[in-house]
Amino acid sequence: MLPKVLAFDVFGTVVDWRSGIAAQSARFLVAIGRPEIDAAAFADAWRSRYIEVMASFRASGRVFEPLDVLHREMLEQALSAHGVDVAGLDPALLDDWNRAWHRLDPWLDAVAGLTRLRRDFPIVTLTNGNIALMLAMARRAGLPWDALLGAEVTRAYKPDPDAYLRVARILDVQPGELCLVASHHSDLAAARRCGLRTAYVDRPMEYGGRVAPDAGAAECWDWAADALTDLADQLGCASG
Repeated sequence: MLPKVLAFDVFGTVVDWRSGIAAQSARFLVAIGRPEIDAAAFADAWRSRYIEVMASFRASGRVFEPLDVLHREMLEQALSAHGVDVAGLDPALLDDWNRAWHRLDPWLDAVAGLTRLRRDFPIVTLTNGNIALMLAMARRAGLPWDALLGAEVTRAYKPDPDAYLRVARILDVQPGELCLVASHHSDLAAARRCGLRTAYVDRPMEYGGRVAPDAGAAECWDWAADALTDLADQLGCASG
């Protein structure tokens, strides 16, 4: 049986975070007088902090904060780890740098694939990104979401089970009627444990061609595709 709703991870699945963060960080690194710092490595360092924080957020006992707030903290940590005196930087520059996550480009198949999928299924975000971030990204990139859902609505960050189950309740569907579409095996595994259907989209360049850190969590997912347009084909969505 086909799902009733498709819910999408966004960073890595729909948009190319690494290329975008690296390109924008290169400009900011020049602005702070540190052009020798490798921008791609800096993007990886920033993202690695994200992965660590999301995995441990529930256990931390910390009051919920929007991802923009956490991204800013992670940015400062990544800069400090590269020997940058964050206290000496212009806060407005750091704010703009942090909004690099609002300005990411979609993968080449993303808009066409989402548009086709939306003809037959409601498509929503199931993301750790906050609404302001997702709205800015969607308008800039032309992402045709039916609704922006995720951590700021559920007050839980993936892979917390509440991040998945509360989205199903909000949409008034059973977990098995909701399908998570993601390029991350660990995200899909957490969703499957909650009873969701799973659709994997391969993004071999998400980490610049390197093996993804969660490659060992791979399972036989309900669907597996090499693009969102391929997923649309598999789900019987018309082209054109």
